[in-house]
Amino acid sequence: MLFIKFFVDIKFSGKFKKEELAIQTYLDSWIKVKAKKKKREVKIQQEARPARLIKLKPAGFPLRDSQKTYPINIRDEKLFEVYAREQWLGIIIEEGDYLFDQRIIPDFAFKVIKVLPQGEVMITDDTIIKVEKERFFPRLNPKCSFSDIIGHEHVKRKCKIIMKYLRNPEKFGEWAPKNILFYGPPGTGKTMTAKALASETSSTLYLMRATDLIGEYVGESSKRIHELYSNALNNAPSIIFLDELDAIGLDRGYQAIRGDVSEVVNALLTELEGIKENKGVVTIAATNAPSMLDIALRSRFEEELEFKLPTAEERLKILEHYSRKLPLKLEVDLKEYVAKTEGFSGRDLKEKLLKVALHRAILRDSDVITKEDFEEALKAIPKKPSPPKGMFS
Repeated sequence: MLFIKFFVDIKFSGKFKKEELAIQTYLDSWIKVKAKKKKREVKIQQEARPARLIKLKPAGFPLRDSQKTYPINIRDEKLFEVYAREQWLGIIIEEGDYLFDQRIIPDFAFKVIKVLPQGEVMITDDTIIKVEKERFFPRLNPKCSFSDIIGHEHVKRKCKIIMKYLRNPEKFGEWAPKNILFYGPPGTGKTMTAKALASETSSTLYLMRATDLIGEYVGESSKRIHELYSNALNNAPSIIFLDELDAIGLDRGYQAIRGDVSEVVNALLTELEGIKENKGVVTIAATNAPSMLDIALRSRFEEELEFKLPTAEERLKILEHYSRKLPLKLEVDLKEYVAKTEGFSGRDLKEKLLKVALHRAILRDSDVITKEDFEEALKAIPKKPSPPKGMFS
């Protein structure tokens, strides 16, 4: 068991002297670590202006410790402000400095990312202290495969190309499949296909609604998008799946463009254009109304893949596929319900027919799902109006 020597500056009577610190460690030899010698000047508090605003960013612990995993979750910003002022009152700081918590989460660091006025300021009773919220992009590792997807053979063929790219990005170079648009009625398997693609390639999946990218303040939306793609690149191979793209990307003829929405679209266009390489990252967007998308946004997608409602043969396969997973015995001729479910999506068949029939059987304390359960479930499903002609084109 040995020691590490640290050389630090210690102040004695206004002068700085180089000193050594020895820290016990498990290394096999002495390691000398020299601290950068820096001339310091004693600040008189009156010289620093009072801080009007301080913005902090959680920076974590100075040393890695597997036992310490504290996510910063501030429930009451006003209460945190009082707490922070009380322990840091009178401290002189400037942008780039660090403040350490010494109470609830000892030694947790906050980086000072903004101060007003600029320069050196002192924390006072009137200082407003804000914390930048940590951006959280949920990453999924779904357990789903293409065997769960019935039909859509043309989509699966394209997915094979994407799979090859995610497994070996170097092979494709500038010819990589980068931006794909899924479109079609709700419940036809767009999200499930993205999950299967991520699962089959062991890729990280970022599953988001497009509206989640809209920020509260000017500049925040573009920052969110750039952080999302940076996060995806750091965790490549990655798939970014943006659902409900039409919620932010409608053609200007259909909506009065708000500033925040326009900012999102412009930032997204920058990422889709591939100004940054983003190797190993694929963007898949989904919409129910491709014809209503802004032409500039729609043109950034190299390929559009349509998801159609299942045919009679596919509806039977979907019913058979999910019925094998039911916890109760099924005493129903599924072929009888193929014609009765015309116009149903795969999700309708699973969630509105099979699941509701199962729940009815459970409520009866039965071990069997009967035809009566199916009929009652079918009656409860409201009739769907036909979509406008050309909506999904």
